[in-house]
Amino acid sequence: MSTSKQTSDHETIRKWAEQRGGVPAKVRGTSSGDDEGVLRIHFPENSENDDQFEKIPWTDFFDKFDAEKLDFLYQEQKADGETSTFHKFVNRE
Repeated sequence: MSTSKQTSDHETIRKWAEQRGGVPAKVRGTSSGDDEGVLRIHFPENSENDDQFEKIPWTDFFDKFDAEKLDFLYQEQKADGETSTFHKFVNRE
């Protein structure tokens, strides 16, 4: 059985992403001015849509993450025990 966890802890999010080859990114074409646009954790090694994402520094990622009051919902493992890359951003409660 796979279970989800939720956090806003920067170090937990960064470690989870980096252990899976993920990088902080934004969706191209969604930023304006100082707004980074739509955030994503991008997995370049597993992506056929690499050109849709622009890598950004973790500091910029977390500035936007905190300003939008987001939490990170994620899984460590799939139901079969395989490492999971499932995640999404949700509003903090």
